[in-house]
Amino acid sequence: MCRYLLPATLCFFLLVSSPMAAPVRDVSPAEARELLSKAPLPFLLDVRTTGEFMQVRIAGAQLIPIDQVLARQGEIPQNRPLVVYCAVGSRSSQVAGYLAQKGYAEVYNMSGGIMGWQVRGYPVLQGAP
Repeated sequence: MCRYLLPATLCFFLLVSSPMAAPVRDVSPAEARELLSKAPLPFLLDVRTTGEFMQVRIAGAQLIPIDQVLARQGEIPQNRPLVVYCAVGSRSSQVAGYLAQKGYAEVYNMSGGIMGWQVRGYPVLQGAP
């Protein structure tokens, strides 16, 4: 049933989720900004598409699109807090849940995504990195 209704990547995240996974904390853009200013410096993960990333991104973000997370999981450090974001928070929520299930201990999903970040007037970068 899943394969007919949802994209394959999303189906995978739903199928591997576990009630025993470490909790993911939803944070506002303000809370995420505060986290990003403290030690240990979190790994900032952008799970949007390359095109979206080129249009606007948060300084220091690493792009791993949602459809590449499984193949590139080794690039995501397990020894640092993670702040995951997308456009509005839905894709990042899926990735954050998956990473928590895989043993990442401190995972934050930025609710509202980069749109919420921009609405608050927080700084962004535009164009090619």
